[in-house]
Amino acid sequence: MTRADEVLRVEGLTVSIGPHEILRGVDLALAPGRVHGLAGESGSGKTMTGLATLGLLPHGARTGGRVVFGGRDLLALPQRQLNAVRGREIAMVFQDPATSLHPMLTIGRQLTEHMRHHLKLGRAEARARAVELLGQVRIPGPAAAVDRYPHQFSGGMRQRVAIAVALACGPKVLIADEPTTALDVTVQAGVLRLLRGLCDDLGLAVLLVTHDLGVMSAVADDVSVMKDGLVVETGPRGRVLREPDHPYTRALLDALPREKP
Repeated sequence: MTRADEVLRVEGLTVSIGPHEILRGVDLALAPGRVHGLAGESGSGKTMTGLATLGLLPHGARTGGRVVFGGRDLLALPQRQLNAVRGREIAMVFQDPATSLHPMLTIGRQLTEHMRHHLKLGRAEARARAVELLGQVRIPGPAAAVDRYPHQFSGGMRQRVAIAVALACGPKVLIADEPTTALDVTVQAGVLRLLRGLCDDLGLAVLLVTHDLGVMSAVADDVSVMKDGLVVETGPRGRVLREPDHPYTRALLDALPREKP
């Protein structure tokens, strides 16, 4: 990948909270139409990398390095300009849709408020777009679903709704933080196929955060492996998962369950 192909580049990203250094110089690059998997064990810094990219860190967190998007360093943007990027040009899907979707608001309300704010759409136009988005993420009966509440959907359907909310304003980058963790294997496969299809059809650059190398092998084009706040290996999926260079990557692969002979 050359820099001309990139839509977002993370350079030497550091995050410290109090005396603790959470990220110690993370480098990543995302390209349109490609899924970049970010793997590692719990506590390695994967989720923090996604949150830091969008400036969604706890109060008092200190950052360093650069996050370059559209020729701008997001870490240096004033809050008002960063708010214009969040949800509009870069969107995030969180791990648990039960907490990321508001339980007291209809799905339609949660879909349309982003569009009305960022895209300045009228009520009727935003609703029509909401129905279209629900169809795009394969929610059955989208015209009726738009008036339902999150508790009326299964976990897998709620995650699809969360993806629709993230896509509402046509972002260029989608950060998906462990989007299949709470789902059973069959539903998980459906969500992964959906993400892969959206990436191919819409030209999204997707950062897929996961601890599951099986998920990575199913959907990612490129893979980065994190350990202790650092990216220790990056490369095409096939090369990293078949011929890893770093001992930690090899250890993760050796820990995968295998069928008994």
